[in-house]
Amino acid sequence: MTVIDRNPIPVPFTTDGCSGGMSATWGLVAATFPEFAARHEARPPWEACCIAHDRAYHDAGGARTAEASWRARLAADERLRACVQETGAARRAALAVEFGVGEDRVDAAYAALAEAIFAAVRLGGAPCSGLPWRWGYGFDNCLRLP
Repeated sequence: MTVIDRNPIPVPFTTDGCSGGMSATWGLVAATFPEFAARHEARPPWEACCIAHDRAYHDAGGARTAEASWRARLAADERLRACVQETGAARRAALAVEFGVGEDRVDAAYAALAEAIFAAVRLGGAPCSGLPWRWGYGFDNCLRLP
């Protein structure tokens, strides 16, 4: 049985940072190994990108039709991918020096990371999935099983 949420007001915004346990795991490693936190920060360097992405996911990008929702979700996911790559670009020179590699290697690493995150949110962020990080998670789930 499918139930459509008729309430256009989402619950208050919440975020877990980067979903799928990424922020939580990063934080645990950073707390366990202070050297890791000193070198790589206590939270993922791209966590602000994830929080901006969560804001779009929370209210389904403000979309009110299925087509607008599909476009808004794709745009949010593409912005997340671009933001992760921009984070890498901002850190490129420092990371290249720190790890003794060319800046192109840093760019390649962040490009691969951005693509992996993009693929994960496209797969795991589908609406009506029941997952806490799904598209439109600020609204009641649109699928209920009897």
